[in-house]
Amino acid sequence: MITTSPESEAGVEPTRFQRWAQAISDRIEQWPTALRRTLGIGLAVLCAVLGVFIIIAPFDLYAQCIFASGCFAVALVLRKMPGRLTILILIGLSLTASLRYMYWRVTSTLDFESWLDIAFGYGLVLAELYALAVLIFGYLQTAWPLRRQPVLLKGPPSEWPVVDVFIPSYNEALDIVKLTIFAAQAIDWPKDKLRVHVLDDGRREDFRVFCEQINVNYITRDNNRHAKAGNLNEALKVTSGEYVAFFDADHVPTRSFLQISIGWFLKDPKLSMLQTPHFFFSPDPFEKNLNTFRSVPNEGELFYGLVQDGNDLWNATFFCGSCAVLRRAPLEEVGGVAVETVTEDAHTALKLNRAGYNTAYLAIPQAAGLATESLSRHISQRIRWARGMAQIFRTDNPLFGKGLKLGQRLCYLNAMLHFFYGLPRLVFLTAPLAYLFFGAQIFHATGLMITAYALPHIFHASLTNSAIQGRFRHSFWNEVYETVLAWYIMGPVLMALVKPKFGGFNVTNKGGIIDQTFFDWKLARPYVVLLVLNVAGMIFGLVQLAMGHEGAVITLLINLVWTIYNLIITSAAVAVASETRQVRSEPRVTAELPALLTLADGRVIRGVTQDFSQKGMGLRLPEGVTVPQGVKVQLSLFRNDHSSMFPASIVFSRGSLLGLQFDSLTLRQQSELVRLTFSRADTWASTWGHGQIDTPLTALGAVSRIGWRGIYALLQATIMEVRNAFHRRRVAPSTLENVMDK
Repeated sequence: MITTSPESEAGVEPTRFQRWAQAISDRIEQWPTALRRTLGIGLAVLCAVLGVFIIIAPFDLYAQCIFASGCFAVALVLRKMPGRLTILILIGLSLTASLRYMYWRVTSTLDFESWLDIAFGYGLVLAELYALAVLIFGYLQTAWPLRRQPVLLKGPPSEWPVVDVFIPSYNEALDIVKLTIFAAQAIDWPKDKLRVHVLDDGRREDFRVFCEQINVNYITRDNNRHAKAGNLNEALKVTSGEYVAFFDADHVPTRSFLQISIGWFLKDPKLSMLQTPHFFFSPDPFEKNLNTFRSVPNEGELFYGLVQDGNDLWNATFFCGSCAVLRRAPLEEVGGVAVETVTEDAHTALKLNRAGYNTAYLAIPQAAGLATESLSRHISQRIRWARGMAQIFRTDNPLFGKGLKLGQRLCYLNAMLHFFYGLPRLVFLTAPLAYLFFGAQIFHATGLMITAYALPHIFHASLTNSAIQGRFRHSFWNEVYETVLAWYIMGPVLMALVKPKFGGFNVTNKGGIIDQTFFDWKLARPYVVLLVLNVAGMIFGLVQLAMGHEGAVITLLINLVWTIYNLIITSAAVAVASETRQVRSEPRVTAELPALLTLADGRVIRGVTQDFSQKGMGLRLPEGVTVPQGVKVQLSLFRNDHSSMFPASIVFSRGSLLGLQFDSLTLRQQSELVRLTFSRADTWASTWGHGQIDTPLTALGAVSRIGWRGIYALLQATIMEVRNAFHRRRVAPSTLENVMDK
């Protein structure tokens, strides 16, 4: 139950209107339940009737323009007012504009005359219907996020339950996995009730030896059947804790993870799973290649920052495979982790909800991991997610079957529909070319009528989504993400609908370096083709405009503006394919922690850390204090009243800035270093959702600048390819002559 409003949580003084609305709400709460239910149904029916009347009301051009302008003016005023009621009104205005547009679209613009018009016209309207469905379901999911808060544990620690911690691994390097293992051991929980298990499907000797050295349970099996899901299920058979915490091999938990999570299970006996966010301390390929790390929310932040919180309201939180706790009994009741699809995590949550159990989401980052380093790995991961969701849609569709409430069905359905965006996105990126190249009339309406109906739909959706999502996604970035992935996920998704069992589980490799900047021509090919087509379309359109195409100037302008927008998006997608160097095998985490530096002569210098990794640390000393490069030191870090010392060498010195590299640390020192850095409870939560708030025009400018970078990178890569080809042609004849001489 929600007991506080978003305004009170944020410290914003409620307005007079909000106090008045709250007073009415409190008075209505005192009415009998039957009366309130009858009133609610009556208001819902009345709103539905009025909504239908507004949506289907026939307006001429001027009436539609006046109506649309009035609605948008109201939206512009409301967006500056805080509060959930404002969001609901913005959603209502957006749905009115969008449904009016779509009703007009299907009743007044589909009178096609040629087969060419029919093919392109109906293709576009189907894509628009898909986009409208996703928009409506998205509003349903995000209109009122639950914002669940932790429940404090009661009773002495001796009465807390036993928890098994599963860390599955297949091909990850030990240096990556040991960080997660040390952090799991450091979780603040009674040691006799915390059991850490490494599930090694790679059956590696160095893993077994390491686990023995630090007293962690090492579990293997004699096959790799069902990949990660099978690995987890085998571990369930040989463990017995009442709860199971799951962490991917590269996800590092904080010390507070279980104390933050377990309280809800003790409060709600029907709770089967609690998920926390996936937070990443390294940039993904978009952030790395576009240099937007921590300045623009990444691809996954919307899901973990808002969508999961919205799902929680409907008791439809998805299990995401890591950073989560599950109650063992319900998990075993549904047959363990699902093995029927390659997205075993989301499918498991669906099974738990079908069985009548609750799922929950706590939007507090309590673990962090490595993002995929290269675009190719990122695309491979998304292909697996898309294929798995399509498999669930095909084999265990949430619209059908027992056990789910309507809200749960729609939340799961939207998650699956999302991954079908490949074909619609390609349609939107090429639709104006049908007119510019072939003269196809994909809208059987005048340009002014198209503008009067389409612009309100687009503007309201953009404004409303910006108001809802502004902390976790900036405008227009979704189009960039989808454009990069659309071509690659389209085929696997369609294949999964036809053959759900086709394809296997692929592990996403993490860690490693990219030793040089390069342009990934192979992955960029679809974006380059789209970019070239839209450039050609723009040239065609400008030529027709200059020739004074009689009676079609407005239609030409509409398609040219659409094409220019597509150019911005496709050029930004091209920029993502320009891989930048990553010379550090381990990313540094930014953090300011007090530290002491002890020199060989006994001097002690106070400093503040700038960043850290497993192997090194950046340090800032007081002004005027320097330490030369190459000096051996002892670094002291603190936790409460306890301090730990680590031997290190100065490998970088510039003024008061130092770069330290740890000398050979014992296993105990490595474990203690993790406790004092990666495992800190405040390490990840401090930056969660605190980025710059979205403004659509600013975001469009940022994407446009990145688009120019993409075009520049493409030109550079093209010139380099031409030079290399010319060089190969010059070298080949001389090589042939040398062979003939011999």
